[in-house]
Amino acid sequence: MKKFSVEMAVGLFMVFAFACFAWISVKLGEVHLFGGTSYHVKARFTSITGLKVGANVEIAGVRIGRVSAIELDPEEYEAVVNMEIDQGVELQDDAIASIRTAGIIGDRYVSILPGGSPDLIEDGGEITETEPAINIEELISKYIFEKDDQ
Repeated sequence: MKKFSVEMAVGLFMVFAFACFAWISVKLGEVHLFGGTSYHVKARFTSITGLKVGANVEIAGVRIGRVSAIELDPEEYEAVVNMEIDQGVELQDDAIASIRTAGIIGDRYVSILPGGSPDLIEDGGEITETEPAINIEELISKYIFEKDDQ
């Protein structure tokens, strides 16, 4: 009888540990099992150098979503960035999306400057005003080579 209770306690502990591991994996992976709490918005950029899937989308430094996919529009040769925006955040249709860098050489993220329009972007809508990523290496090399010409 005692052997059965020890085996039962070990079995329950293993089930509990597995359930905790699964819960942590789902939370850290930001997987939404029972429907999402976000809506989708896209934006077109001429350059998204350094931006990656999973990057933050921020307004005033506060995370409001993440980049869910990056595609190339073969007709316009522009990068199409798909973003998941948290459900409670409303974006105006005249908002401006830009690619920014966290720190001097940090990760890239999408920064959104809210607009003043009463019209909102719906699920599946698009931010039409965008600013591309600034290429630091290009600016530095341009500065260096202009100095040599003088």
